[in-house]
Amino acid sequence: MGEEVDRVEFTRADRTAFREQVHRNLDAFARMLRENRFAPERPMTGIEIELNLVDEKCDPAFKNSEVLSAIEDDAFQTELGQFNIEINVPPGQIDGLGLDTMESNIRDSLNAAEDKASRTGSSMVVVGILPTLLTEHIRRDALSTNPRYALLNDQIFAARGEDVQISIDGVERLQVTADSIVPEAACTSTQFHLQVTPEAFPRYWNAAQAISGVQLAVGANSPFLFGKELLRETRIALFEQAADTRTHELKTQGVRPRVWFGERWITSIFDLFEENSRYYPALLPVTSDEDPIAVLDRGDTPALSELRLHNGTIYRWNRPVYDVVREKPHLRVENRVLPAGPTVVDTIANGAFYFGLVRALADDERPIWSQMSFSAAEENFHNAARNGIEAEVFWPGVGTARATELVLRRLLPLAVRGLDAWGVDVAVRDRLLGIIEQRCLTGRNGASWQADEFHRLYTKGSHGRKDALRGMLRRYRDHMHDNTPVHEWPVD
Repeated sequence: MGEEVDRVEFTRADRTAFREQVHRNLDAFARMLRENRFAPERPMTGIEIELNLVDEKCDPAFKNSEVLSAIEDDAFQTELGQFNIEINVPPGQIDGLGLDTMESNIRDSLNAAEDKASRTGSSMVVVGILPTLLTEHIRRDALSTNPRYALLNDQIFAARGEDVQISIDGVERLQVTADSIVPEAACTSTQFHLQVTPEAFPRYWNAAQAISGVQLAVGANSPFLFGKELLRETRIALFEQAADTRTHELKTQGVRPRVWFGERWITSIFDLFEENSRYYPALLPVTSDEDPIAVLDRGDTPALSELRLHNGTIYRWNRPVYDVVREKPHLRVENRVLPAGPTVVDTIANGAFYFGLVRALADDERPIWSQMSFSAAEENFHNAARNGIEAEVFWPGVGTARATELVLRRLLPLAVRGLDAWGVDVAVRDRLLGIIEQRCLTGRNGASWQADEFHRLYTKGSHGRKDALRGMLRRYRDHMHDNTPVHEWPVD
C-alpha cells in the first residue's frame, strides 16, 4: 500500500507545503533523467502477492495481526483489510532458471507461512476476490490496525464527502453502499515489477498498457463479489469504484479518477509523474526535511519521498516506480493488472507471459502503440474484465478476435521471442508458456473454474448459495495447495 505514515491531522499549510515539495521533487527527478543517474537495466523482477485469510468454514478470518505474529517473516506484511496479508517476493533474475527458482521460493515461503497461520485457526487463499466475502463483513472495524489505512480512509471520504456507491452489472447485478474503503480490501492482486532504464521505460509502459486486456482475459480470477456472480474480473470495477475520490458532479465534469488506465501513450516516465502532480490533490500530504536539489548538488541520491508517497495514492494499472537501493536510484514498471492466484505456478506463468511479451513489443522496430489507439487498449482492458477467457479484443493487423485465438496465433510466439531475449532457460520458457497455451486451448482460467464449480453445486446441485460458495472455495484451496495449473482442475 506504499509508504508508511503516522496518523495526523492535516492543515491547509501542510497541503501547500506538500504540493511545493512534490514540484521540487519533480525538478530533481528531471535533472536526474538529464544527468543519467540511474542504475543500468538488469533482467530483474520483484513480485507482490496479496492473500486472503479464511477460517475453518472458508469464511473471512479477521486475524492478520495474529497471523503475521505467527509467521514472523518480514516478507509478509499487512494489507488494507484484517482478512488480507501480502508477501513481497525479493527481487530475482528473469534469465536462466530465475523464474523456476522464484516459483520454488514462493511455494516454500507460502507453505511455511500456511503451517504457522494454521495455529491461529486461519489459512491463506490466493484468489482475486474472496468468494465467501459478504456485505456483512465490510465494516470500518475490518480495516487493518496500521494507522495508514484509517488515515487513507478518512482522507478519501473527506475528498468524496459522501458514501461509496458500488454498482456492477454482470451475470447478476450488485448495488451496495459503503461508509469506508473496506470494499477495496476485497481486491487482491499480483504485482509484477520490472526494472528498466529511463530510456526504455516508455516503451515498456506502453507495451504493458497495450497487452493489459489480454493479460486479464487469460488471467481473470474474480467472478464473485458479496455472494453474487458479476464480471469475470470483478476486481477491476470494484477497485475503480471503491477508491474513487470524486463526487458525482466531478465525474460529470470529466475529472480524472484515482484508479486510472490513463489517456495516452507516453514518451518519457516524466510524463506520468508530471500528470500525478498536475491532476491529483494530495491524499496524504506528509513532507520530509529533504532538499532534493541540495542532495543532488553534493553528489548523493535523493529519496524523493513526497513524489513516491503521492504516486502511491494514484492507482494506475501500470504504475511508474522510483526507488533507491544501496544508494543507487532505479526505475520500475509495476504491472498491477492481474488478480492473485489461482496457484503459484499459474502466477509465474502469467509473469513469464508478461515479461516475454513486453520485451518483444518494446524491442519491435514498429511499436504496437503506433498502430493502435490508446482508447482501443482501454476498451480491450474493460472488455476482458467483463468477459474473461471468452473476451474479444482488438489487435492491429488482426482486427477484433477472441483473446485466446490472438494469444495462440500471435502473442505466444512473441512471448517466446521476448523470453529468449531475456535469456530465460528454454525448458523453463516452454513449461510456463505451455500453461498459458493450455488455458487458451481449454478455455479455462480461475474465473471460469470458479463459476463452473459454483453452478455445479448451486444451480445443478442441492447447496444453498453460501454453502455452494464455501464448497467451491474448499476445492479451490485444495487445488491451490497441489499447485496444479488451473486448466487441469476438474469440475465434477
